[in-house]
Amino acid sequence: MRIISTERSQVLAARISEKMGVPLAETKFTRFPDGEIYLRCDGLDDETLIVSSITDNDILVQTLLAIDAADQSRNTLVIPYLGYARQDRRFVPGEPVSARAVARALSSGIERVFVVEIHDPCVLDYFDVPADNITIAPAIGGYIGDLRLENPLILAPDEGAIEFASDVAAIGGWDCDFLQKTRLSGEEVRIAPKAIDAAGREVVIVDDIISTGGTLTTAACMLRERGAASIHAACAHGVFASGAYTRLRAAGISSIVSSDTYENASSFISAANAIKTAITKYVHH
Repeated sequence: MRIISTERSQVLAARISEKMGVPLAETKFTRFPDGEIYLRCDGLDDETLIVSSITDNDILVQTLLAIDAADQSRNTLVIPYLGYARQDRRFVPGEPVSARAVARALSSGIERVFVVEIHDPCVLDYFDVPADNITIAPAIGGYIGDLRLENPLILAPDEGAIEFASDVAAIGGWDCDFLQKTRLSGEEVRIAPKAIDAAGREVVIVDDIISTGGTLTTAACMLRERGAASIHAACAHGVFASGAYTRLRAAGISSIVSSDTYENASSFISAANAIKTAITKYVHH
């Protein structure tokens, strides 16, 4: 087996390679004068693990080219971050179901797909090959444990993320709740934990993805007003679009961490071990 990585997943692919004891295939990337993407993979074997976070359109094309380059081998695709996944249904007539379009394109030439912390598991059904979700809640919980916070309160940003937050909280046996919006008037909205008082508590808001950070910014301000001792944020996919990271820090969030599914300077948590475990189970099965 060899591991191929696209440009935005090089660090994670190297970590998976180290944990699995599987060598990386050297992959070269360049562009033609007209802007088209060129890719070449050297040293391919009869079985290939392709690791690619779909962070933008260029990486989507790189992934398709990598799959085609490995057309003589049995291929497994690991997608640490699946872009376009949140457009998972048609909201307005004439719209594409973007998640379906991307999933179908990535199914060709692949035997099995693994996605890390997919926002909605229903998206996995759009692939034309078997597709599984990998959770890194234990890794996030482990990182929070290393922070040595005193009696932390784990909060999901909404009720839809409570299962993920509960899985994180279970690692340390911590209290867990979700933030609930309550409209007090036509203009005033309160955001607070549904059942557990945050006053005097060290709070960690956890989610699968932080994109613009709008809800977290509002929540952090209200948690501070309600006496939270400190506020932290942890997520699987740290997109931090439109200046979200600095906005969150300015709102009083003491630390913000993400995983290497979306590689950036806040990627202090690795998905490598969870991916290795999932791949090993599949191979042995």
